[in-house]
Amino acid sequence: MGIKDQFQEKSERLREQGRQRADQAREQGQERRRRDDDLDQPARREAEDRLERDFDA
Repeated sequence: MGIKDQFQEKSERLREQGRQRADQAREQGQERRRRDDDLDQPARREAEDRLERDFDA
């Protein structure tokens, strides 16, 4: 196995690891966003209710 082949294999491994890390980060970001949205729901509803009451008044 030549140096060129070793370099190519290593770069392919690193590229794949980078892809996996990017996928993990994307999934964690989506989960965090979903969790934050779930936590924000009651507060958002309260704000919408206040806005409707103020608008009706």
